[in-house]
Amino acid sequence: MKISISASNIRGNVIAPPSKSYTLRALICAALADGASRLVHPLSADDTEAAKAVLGKIGVDIKCQADSWMVAGGRFRRPDGDLYCADSAATLRFMTAVCSLVPGESRLTAGTTLAKRPVGPLIDALKQLGVPCAAGDGKPPVTVHGGKFKGGSASLPGNVSSQFVSSLLLAAPLAEDGVRISITPPLESRPYVQMTLDCMHKFSVQVESSPDLLKYEVRRQQYKAAEYIIEGDWSSASYLLAMGAVGGEVTVENLDPGSSQGDKAVLDFLKDMGADIAVENNTITVKKSALKAIKADLSDCTDLLPTMAALAAVADGASEFTGIARARIKESNRVAAVREGLENMGIVVAEGEDKLTITGSRPSRRAVIDCKDDHRIAMAFSIPGVAFGDILLNGAECVAKTFPTYWQELERLGGVIQRDE
Repeated sequence: MKISISASNIRGNVIAPPSKSYTLRALICAALADGASRLVHPLSADDTEAAKAVLGKIGVDIKCQADSWMVAGGRFRRPDGDLYCADSAATLRFMTAVCSLVPGESRLTAGTTLAKRPVGPLIDALKQLGVPCAAGDGKPPVTVHGGKFKGGSASLPGNVSSQFVSSLLLAAPLAEDGVRISITPPLESRPYVQMTLDCMHKFSVQVESSPDLLKYEVRRQQYKAAEYIIEGDWSSASYLLAMGAVGGEVTVENLDPGSSQGDKAVLDFLKDMGADIAVENNTITVKKSALKAIKADLSDCTDLLPTMAALAAVADGASEFTGIARARIKESNRVAAVREGLENMGIVVAEGEDKLTITGSRPSRRAVIDCKDDHRIAMAFSIPGVAFGDILLNGAECVAKTFPTYWQELERLGGVIQRDE
C-alpha cells in the first residue's frame, strides 16, 4: 500500500494502543502458569497474533473475549508441525527458551525479515543450561529438543538483544535446578529486561537480580494464573506525541509516566527539544512548537531512533544520536533506512558506526520513502509528512505489525493522506 501525506493540521485525542512488549510477556507468563489467566486490554496486531498461533500449537488454549483474552496454560504438548513466528522477533526468541519445556522436537521458523536476525547467543546460553538446540548459522530456523530443562549457569552478551536475557528469565523458574545468568556488559535496552521482571512478578515469580541487571538467580518455582492489565505502548505513542509537536495539538491517553518502558524517554526528549507538553495523570498533551536540535543517547531506547530522527529533520540545528548500533539489526537496518529516507527529502545526514547526525531543514524535494517492511520506519516518516507534506510511503501497510489502525487514527486527527491500495 502507498500512502501520500500532505502538510496537515493535527488536532484531537487518541488512546495509545496496548503495549506490544507487555502483551507478549503476559502471554508467555500465562502460558507457563497452571490454570486460567485473563489478559485485559491486550494488543491485537501481527506480532501478538503470531505468538498466539505458536502457543496454540503447543497446547495453550486462548479464548478471545471483548477486550480480554483468557489463557489456559501449564500443559504443553509436542507440536505437530513447525512453529511459525512470522516476523515477530520477541515471539521467536521467547519461545526458543520456552520450547525447552515442550516435549519432543520444536522447530521455530521465521518470516523473511526475521530469518536474517541473530539468535546465536541465545542458543549458546541454552546449551550451557543443558538444552539440546541449534540454529544453523546463528539465525532462524531454530530447533529445540525439550521436555526436560535441567538449568544451571549461563552467560551471554548484553549488547546484542535484551530479548535473549528475557527469554532465559521467562523459562528459568521451571528449570529443575534453577538458573543463574551472568551478562557480559554493557546490557543495552535494560528497561525491556525490567519489564520482563515486572511481568513475571505479577504471575508470582520472584527473581533475584543485581542492581545493574547483570546477574540473576532464579530458583525453581511455579507461575500462578493471574489477571493482568496491559498498559499503553510508549513506543507506538511516540509517533502521536511527535505529531503534536510538529503538526498542531495531540492528546494521548492511556500512557503511564511511571512505566518501566524505556521508550517513555520520548517525553524527556521532546521537552529537551522545546516542545510544549502537559502531563495530567495518564494523559499527555503536546502542542506544536519551534523545536531545537538535541543530543541524545538511545542505548536504552533504540526503537525511538526513527521517531527522533524524524523530529530532528524538523528541528532547528544539528541533532546527534548515539547508542544506535543495534538499530541495524531490527526489522530493517534502521540506521541506513532513516538516513536514506531523510536524504531523499534533501536533509543532511552524517552516519557513523554508533552515531547519526541530522541537520534539520525544510525538505528540498518531494520524497519517496521505502518503508523497508518496517513498521517504525513507516510511522516515523509520517511525522515530516505532516510537518512539510510531499511524502510518499511505499509499503505503508507494515504498520499492522504493532499498530494496525495507525493510518485511520492519523486521518481522524486531521492528517491529509491519500491511499493507493
